[in-house]
Amino acid sequence: MTHHRRRGNNGIDKQTSKAAAEPSPAQRYAAFKQTQFKSRSVASRFAKSMPFELDDFQIKANEALEAGDNVLVAAPTGAGKTVVADFAIYLAQERNVKAFYTTPIKALSNQKYHDLVETYGPDKVGLLTGDTSINSEADIVVMTTEVLRNMLYEHSMTLEALRYVILDEVHYLADRFRGPVWEEVIIHLPQNVKIIGLSATVSNVEDFSKWIESVRGDTTLVVSEKRPVPLEQHVLVQADDHTEPELIDLYRRDANGNQTDKLNAQLVNRLDQLDRKAARRRGEQRPDKRKGGKGGKWNDHSRKPERHTPRRWAVVDELNFLGILPGIYFIFSRNGCDQAVEQCINAGLELTTDDEVRRIRRIVDEMVEGQLSQEDLKALHLSQFRFALEEGFAPHHAGMVALFRQIVERLFEEGLVKVVFATETLALGINMPARCVVVEKLEKFDGTGHVGLTPGEFTQLTGRAGRRGIDTIGHAVVVDHHGFIPATAAALSSKRVYPLHSSFKPTFNMAVNLLNSSDYETARITLDHSFAQWEANESAWQLEAQMETLRKALDGYEQAFDCEFGDFKEFMRLRMRLSDLEKNERRRLKHEVFRTQKARGEAFKTLDRRIAKLREEEREHPCRKCPDIQQHLKWGHRWAREMRELERVRNRYDSRTGSVARQFDRICNVLEELGYLQRSKESADSQVNYRLTEQGQLLRHLYSELDLVLAQAIDDGAFDGLDAAELASVVMSLIYEPRRGGGGEPRHYPGGIQGNVAVCAAQLKGVHASIAMLCEDHALDEMRQLDFGITDVVYEWAQGENLSRVLYGTDLTGGDFVRSCKRLADVLQQIAVAGPYLGKRAETLAPIAKQAYESINRGIVAYSGVD
Repeated sequence: MTHHRRRGNNGIDKQTSKAAAEPSPAQRYAAFKQTQFKSRSVASRFAKSMPFELDDFQIKANEALEAGDNVLVAAPTGAGKTVVADFAIYLAQERNVKAFYTTPIKALSNQKYHDLVETYGPDKVGLLTGDTSINSEADIVVMTTEVLRNMLYEHSMTLEALRYVILDEVHYLADRFRGPVWEEVIIHLPQNVKIIGLSATVSNVEDFSKWIESVRGDTTLVVSEKRPVPLEQHVLVQADDHTEPELIDLYRRDANGNQTDKLNAQLVNRLDQLDRKAARRRGEQRPDKRKGGKGGKWNDHSRKPERHTPRRWAVVDELNFLGILPGIYFIFSRNGCDQAVEQCINAGLELTTDDEVRRIRRIVDEMVEGQLSQEDLKALHLSQFRFALEEGFAPHHAGMVALFRQIVERLFEEGLVKVVFATETLALGINMPARCVVVEKLEKFDGTGHVGLTPGEFTQLTGRAGRRGIDTIGHAVVVDHHGFIPATAAALSSKRVYPLHSSFKPTFNMAVNLLNSSDYETARITLDHSFAQWEANESAWQLEAQMETLRKALDGYEQAFDCEFGDFKEFMRLRMRLSDLEKNERRRLKHEVFRTQKARGEAFKTLDRRIAKLREEEREHPCRKCPDIQQHLKWGHRWAREMRELERVRNRYDSRTGSVARQFDRICNVLEELGYLQRSKESADSQVNYRLTEQGQLLRHLYSELDLVLAQAIDDGAFDGLDAAELASVVMSLIYEPRRGGGGEPRHYPGGIQGNVAVCAAQLKGVHASIAMLCEDHALDEMRQLDFGITDVVYEWAQGENLSRVLYGTDLTGGDFVRSCKRLADVLQQIAVAGPYLGKRAETLAPIAKQAYESINRGIVAYSGVD
């Protein structure tokens, strides 16, 4: 390669102009002072303490944080964003203040807790994840984002010394269910707290940064799109089971052997050959151009043959032969992950040495010992799980218990397990980089149907490929599959690929917490600061411009139809109302369901009377006498058309501006109607204001998706008379979300259909139905259904049965059961500690809820993996 010296804009060689660019003595002194300052800065001391040289983006972010800015870092997976988070904690220690590190999931919290304990020692670091509390008053506390949100609403004293909050995986605020918590935290944190947001490289990160600045003050955005380990994209194809798989580059290579951004023609040609081979195998023929075929290519009228999809074990065998393991093989199905492990074992693949097998056995025994009973381990099929690990394979998905996932993560990090078959949940921040990542398909089942992967999802998955400091290149492999098109993979693998959009919506619990600490107008203003409202406002300017154009057009038409006989605009409005009644209202009544035929007839008679009255007004209007009425109507019809368009655009504009606050208004109306809020007497005739009733104070302390249903059930006495096991079993209906469908019923109700549990379940359904109807009346979103599908399972567990017994005859995995029980334990604990707000039930329900919590939070459910 020929190297050229860089030239300036004037074409003068930089070396020849060196003398002209020589700094003055004053400039040299200023540079010296700056160097001296930097050497004394905390950021420079931190950089010197690191075992590697920091990248430019890390240095920039650290300096901005030390200077007092909030910092948002957007960089690819594995680029080293957490170095900035580590500096924030280092800076907090230097300044003797507190730092919180928040994560979206407990697994990440546990992992970061261990990392920080290694650096700062157990006395300095705490952990709070809802079901785990370790050293909660420490200087550094790792927690899930929900825990911090709850602390903010409770005005915890712990927040007084807090100065830095790291929001890891902050792009998670786009998550439909849990994302709003990130916005609540960003909005409500005290202004003297600096936030450090760590995000994937999203396409609208500049907008997100501007929003944070609008809420938090000076914010430095640091974007790095450079991967620390270059990523190569491949496709793995196979002609049939009797031939070897082939790994073909997705992109063409340049003269230096580096992949470009041009599709590889060799791949396209090879797929075309495999199409022809598949057609011959099925006795089909390619469309003939001479007989009307389109250029001899497969078209909509000729079914394209289905190419052979490589077997999972064959993919692993080929990647092992090519020397690009360890790898993570993403399969968008838990069963698929388990089956893949079994298929590799049945194919006789062995990826480990005798020494590695011994090490795996020792680590598994060490991690399992004393954690779970032999009965639990038998129910979880430990022996089959360990055998797969010893062969070098492992599944990793949410259906597994936390202990088994932690075993897989450790063995993979130590290079002992060579292939992990995982669902996409693994892609969320857990530290498991690999040499290669395999994506089985470019589509997944989203609960309702099969949808294509988004660029963001694809980037998140393939971001694990390439271990910094170990690999010079990472490999992303897409397995050829039905419907695969190379251009689709190329479109998914671009750099900044997906926008970040808010999923924020006010909730009942949020509303009462806001009104507990601020007045109504302040609460509305707070909600106007959400990213959701910011996004809506940013797009509203286009509608404003559109409305202005329409108003000018309307002014012109009004001048054109100006009538000396009367108000022609009023005349046109009459005709528009008449048209709406005759067309739209009549059509609406035709489709409306009436209780009786008589009621239907009365509705149409009322409509006919209104139409007749308007017709009379229109006939009697003075503009009817104008000799130029036809000319005026020509302009009037155009005016009416533009007026309807203006109303449509104005409705769109109104729905965007203040939309979050309007949702809050509707929620307040529901809460007022149910008695959770009461209008303050002094504001009854002027500005609206609310105070929380005793019911409202109870709702403040209940954090769950069906928070209002739970609060109302408590207030209605639905849980009165239940024992601990019965209470646990019915409360689970508010939490349990089956993987398929909803609204399920148990195999049987404990105590029979006349027993306490069945009676309480019926009452809960009634509470849910009445609140759902009220929400519909107030134009609020439909609530999630109750699900009693595992009521009997939970009852047995609360009664002391072992895991094997309670899971027998169900399709529940150990991981699903444990996860649901952890959430149940959290809600039961909320009820128990809400005693002061339970009124007359404080002495009965609160202790029963505490017993229920203890009966659920035992054995494998109580295991957290942090000890």
